[in-house]
Amino acid sequence: MTTPKPPENPSNEGASENVRADLSTPAVGRLSLYYRELHRLLDAGQMSTNSRDLAAMVNVSAAVVRRDLSSIGSVGRRGVGYDVALLAQHIGVVLGSGVHWKAVMIGVGYLGNALLRYRGFERLGFSLAAAFDTDSAKINRVVGETRILSMEQLEPVLKDLKPELAILTVPSEQANEVASRIVALGIQGILNFAPTTLRVPSSVAVINVDLASELQQLVFRIQNG
Repeated sequence: MTTPKPPENPSNEGASENVRADLSTPAVGRLSLYYRELHRLLDAGQMSTNSRDLAAMVNVSAAVVRRDLSSIGSVGRRGVGYDVALLAQHIGVVLGSGVHWKAVMIGVGYLGNALLRYRGFERLGFSLAAAFDTDSAKINRVVGETRILSMEQLEPVLKDLKPELAILTVPSEQANEVASRIVALGIQGILNFAPTTLRVPSSVAVINVDLASELQQLVFRIQNG
């Protein structure tokens, strides 16, 4: 799987592609958690933090935090720690959140509806430009700040908007057909909530979020903890 090419934006120029290439999947996941917690600190007015406190927030060791941050070129100062705003900005650039990503949602059931109302996307650099559904009762409704359009409008709208990402919250039996349509329209990455494996070209990045599977893993950990 290759990483989607980010949209052109000067704020992305300082991020090293070599750094991204060297990051493991677990490290990327932890950096995303650090990024979230740093923004919470900023909201609370906290200007500095240290590896010990950041580690406690995401339930890892301080040594892991220091290793992760040093791998992207961020080193804290002894007795001072990390500047929260600067560290958040640096992690954001490395993760690709320092640029603007345009996304669309396909399928506006209960889950899609909830995601459209989530206001955290904008902070991370994502804008939901449009949503699509087959239910005529939902067409032209605005959920959050996103208008729901008919699936019949998918091709012309995506050709006009040119989004890079799609959030897929359709039933499993429809997922591959929809995925093929949006990939043909230039979608580079898919966040897939449908409980099925998508058959897309290797050049398209796919992250699968299977809530039932995650619950099974949670139960396993409880029973074998």
